Amino acid sequence: MNLNKVILVGRLTSAPDARTLPSGQSVSNFSLATNRIWNDKDGNRQETTEFHNIVLFGKLADVANRYLVKGATCLIVGRLQTRSWQGKDGQKRYRTEVIGEELQLGPRPQGAPAQKEFPSQKTSQKEEEETEDEGEVDVEDIPF
Repeated sequence: MNLNKVILVGRLTSAPDARTLPSGQSVSNFSLATNRIWNDKDGNRQETTEFHNIVLFGKLADVANRYLVKGATCLIVGRLQTRSWQGKDGQKRYRTEVIGEELQLGPRPQGAPAQKEFPSQKTSQKEEEETEDEGEVDVEDIPF
């Protein structure tokens, strides 16, 4: 059995880059920074930051493009994918990315535009497809 699963919680280093593929599907690219803090053998606090390239497609990309801003916290669940290409200098280049399958938005960062409202529930590609045909939920219809 094989498993390729990534779970990251971090902050965006810049606003998402929104694009549309020739097929019409939305794509969102952004970098997510995660910190690791530990004490070394002398008891001194150490910190390191990793930067992860995130790619979202479809409805997840639309949500990211609409609600995420630089500095926003989010949780990404996805898989690792490495792609390669030939650079202009003839060298083979590689880029490892996290292809997001689920997105959960964190609290609104300081200084984020007030007009943007952040959904409180996580969104996954499957959930979006399943609920796409359903209409608005009326609060009066909730049984509790």
